[in-house]
Amino acid sequence: MRDLFDDAAEDRLESAAPLAARMRPRTLDEFVGQEAAVGPGTVLRTAIEIDALSSLILYGPAGTGKTSLARVIAGMTKAHVSELSAVSAGVKDVRQVIEEARDRLKMSGRRTVLFIDEIHRFNKSQQDALLHAVEDRLVVLIGATTENPFFEVNAPLISRSRVVELTPLADRDIRTIVERALTDEARGLGGSVVLEPAALDRIITLAGGDARVALTTLELAAQIAHVEAPDAATGVGGGASAAPSTIDAEAIARATALRSVPYDKAGDAHYDVISAFIKSMRGGDPDAAVYWLARMVAGGEDPKFIARRMMILASEDIGMADPQALLIAHAAFKAAESIGWPEARITLSHAAIYLALAPKSNAAYLAIDEALHDLREAAAERVPDHLRDRHRPGSDRYPAYLYPHDFPGARVDQQYLPDGLVGKRYYRPTPSTPEGDGE
Repeated sequence: MRDLFDDAAEDRLESAAPLAARMRPRTLDEFVGQEAAVGPGTVLRTAIEIDALSSLILYGPAGTGKTSLARVIAGMTKAHVSELSAVSAGVKDVRQVIEEARDRLKMSGRRTVLFIDEIHRFNKSQQDALLHAVEDRLVVLIGATTENPFFEVNAPLISRSRVVELTPLADRDIRTIVERALTDEARGLGGSVVLEPAALDRIITLAGGDARVALTTLELAAQIAHVEAPDAATGVGGGASAAPSTIDAEAIARATALRSVPYDKAGDAHYDVISAFIKSMRGGDPDAAVYWLARMVAGGEDPKFIARRMMILASEDIGMADPQALLIAHAAFKAAESIGWPEARITLSHAAIYLALAPKSNAAYLAIDEALHDLREAAAERVPDHLRDRHRPGSDRYPAYLYPHDFPGARVDQQYLPDGLVGKRYYRPTPSTPEGDGE
């Protein structure tokens, strides 16, 4: 049974928590952003409001509200809520929660909601331990993950859950969250600081759609402002008589000496950014190509990985429209292999700009794929006798092979394709490129 001493201890713990933790939404009305997933009228919001939730996997980048949404649900449901962290919990902990849920359901009819943060960190056996409990509705699972659940969560568990994707917050959402934190008397800064418009814009830019980053930046800047202005407000939620400290853009710059750029070398950001990089070069936009390259450089991506993808693009999207492109890309790979970061950024930028500006043709790529398609769909064609190897008994009976160098221009009209494909064209030069000039 709780008493006044327990309440006081809880209050002290809450006041000592980081601003990002204190400002977590407590209701759906306080939850900012993610209208497509949980906005008014959505199926998920309705299910939460009527307490008829089925198992969920909340998936999205850090700071987009996965844990906050899970805790809002926990606060609204009439079910018992258990929480596990996949970082520290094991199969034994999962089984204990399930047994307790079974007993609770039998004795009182009360359901159990189980929230598992970073569920992608559970191995197969740990996830399998949940399967029957989720299937039999002994527990309603709410899993949160920054990794694509279709790769990181077992398929049987996915099939019994609804995957809800949360996206990076829009600038307007970050603005709302920061402004709430500035004015909230109970949990926020309570007017103890004034944020200049340029400073607010800077926080929004640095956050990159991550509410936690925005609030952490604001809190650190506020602490710096209080230290540098000791006669001003001296704590969170300063009294009405305390003069608020002012935070300008320079203070934000000091609070964030190095911006945290969202990038995960093993996750979705890795594939999204390299995809944007390739598509920017394919589309002939050197500025976008350099920007996405910078994202990978800042994220510590393997320079050889970047250069390998450029070599593929050089043949797939440029090919004979500029045969030098592959040589440039290969040279960039060898340079990246030899020198590494940070100097490799210059060589990779050189190559990326060259590839973006080069004329484009996918004729070489289409040629090999069409030939492979024909091989898969039809019987293997026989090599024409005049092209066969002559170092075997009976080869003297083969028709004569015409040696091209015995003819003007080293060209001679003879059949090279097998009989069933005579006249077939795989390589079709792209018009309006150097490749197609001879057509």
